[in-house]
Amino acid sequence: MIGEPAVTHPLEPYREPTPDTAMQPLQTPAQGPVELYAERVPVVWVPDAYGRMVPMPKHLAPPPMPVPEPRDLTPLPLLDPVAQRFLGAGLGGGALAAGAGYGVSEVVNAAAGFGSGAAMWIALAVLAWRLPGRVANDRNGSTVNIRKAVIKRSHFHG
Repeated sequence: MIGEPAVTHPLEPYREPTPDTAMQPLQTPAQGPVELYAERVPVVWVPDAYGRMVPMPKHLAPPPMPVPEPRDLTPLPLLDPVAQRFLGAGLGGGALAAGAGYGVSEVVNAAAGFGSGAAMWIALAVLAWRLPGRVANDRNGSTVNIRKAVIKRSHFHG
């Protein structure tokens, strides 16, 4: 083909010029207007959709991927420390409530037992103390007071 450049793309492999194109000058970007090095746009090579590296102006290139921070690979505890504190507080609070409830129930039971049992025994003891000794010893319940009085009188008959 006449007029075909020897190299059309920097990624294409080099082809030997054919006799038709051997006498024609190569078409390169340098044939355009003169560019100074300081005026040249920086170019970066980025992968395209097919995995090939293609040149791209730096200002059009996607931003670089941020480097992820290294992960902490120290082994973690089996249970979370905050969860351990919550569990301990729950168990401790439950034990406290159970103990307080048991204590209150014992006080209430003691008061009820005093009202029905101990007060009855105290009342029986007071009644037994107040009863006369004979009734307590299974004798006759009547009380007899014997008063013996001796009166001496002197009579003068004469």
